[in-house]
Amino acid sequence: MPSARIFQPAKDASQSGTARTKAWLLEFDQSSPRDTDPLMGWTGSSDMLQQVRLSFETQEEAVAYATRNGITYRVEQPQKPAIRKGLSYSDNFKFNRTAPWTH
Repeated sequence: MPSARIFQPAKDASQSGTARTKAWLLEFDQSSPRDTDPLMGWTGSSDMLQQVRLSFETQEEAVAYATRNGITYRVEQPQKPAIRKGLSYSDNFKFNRTAPWTH
């Protein structure tokens, strides 16, 4: 019986937008170990489900698909993004700084 994880992908570190973070993905877990080719040293696997990534609009759709097809699943909830305090460059030179000078 295959197992899978259902999650929302994190924001890409090299981009500022959140374009590919709205959909929920279903990825299958590794069911057989990877083997190394003795001649070339390449890593391969006979598990074809590792290449499958299913995309869904909502978490409920992904869970419904997994239960309908008999896939054991785990849902990983997305983490809330850290709230960043807005600072400007001129804040480094204020007279009423809360942090001491480091240089």
